[in-house]
Amino acid sequence: MSQTALNLVAISVFLITFSSLLGPFIHLSPTVPALATFTILGIATLDSFGLQGKGGTIFLDWIASFSPEHRDRIIHHEAGHFIVAYLLDIPVTNYTLSAWEAWKQGQAGQGGVTFDDAELATQLEMGKISAQMLERYCTIWMAGIAAETLVFDNAEGGGDDKNKLAGVLTVLGFSESTCQQKQRFHALQAKNLLQENWSSYQALVKAMQQRASVTDCLSVISSAE
Repeated sequence: MSQTALNLVAISVFLITFSSLLGPFIHLSPTVPALATFTILGIATLDSFGLQGKGGTIFLDWIASFSPEHRDRIIHHEAGHFIVAYLLDIPVTNYTLSAWEAWKQGQAGQGGVTFDDAELATQLEMGKISAQMLERYCTIWMAGIAAETLVFDNAEGGGDDKNKLAGVLTVLGFSESTCQQKQRFHALQAKNLLQENWSSYQALVKAMQQRASVTDCLSVISSAE
């Protein structure tokens, strides 16, 4: 069972416990938590056997989306990836801000910024990647964490970004300690780029909050430079 499905089961257990302890005091009908639990466990089952983890991810992301800070963090995180890719001449092809948006577009995970990474894929298939290309992508992958940290003083997201960076570096033969060093180094590189282009970054955040197209986002960045 996936970690997402396990999280859904944990929520179900919490609902059952909550209704047992407090239900009589707040006059909560046993039917309500029972239906909620049945629905969540159904999603967990479908998630495990039919949706390869996407159903549970969408459900948990939907719950988290009720938090204004969560939504704000996602936009600032993805704007960090977007603008650093722009600054490093890696074409941005699309962006999504939720697991539901990502699923509708056939993407895995909770969404994010997508790039024209055909050149990177070609080099990885050949087993040899240029130092310049590697440096660019490592900085882009760490840019979301850097942006979150600058705005909120910490980063809650970025696990997938670290895994991407570590996965590529591992394939190329780098040690675990070197991967960690590169994470810190490229997070700092991304932070410097963001600070140097802060007005453009803030303009991009506002554009993404309005779900502007990629073309419009690029125009906003260019105009704010």
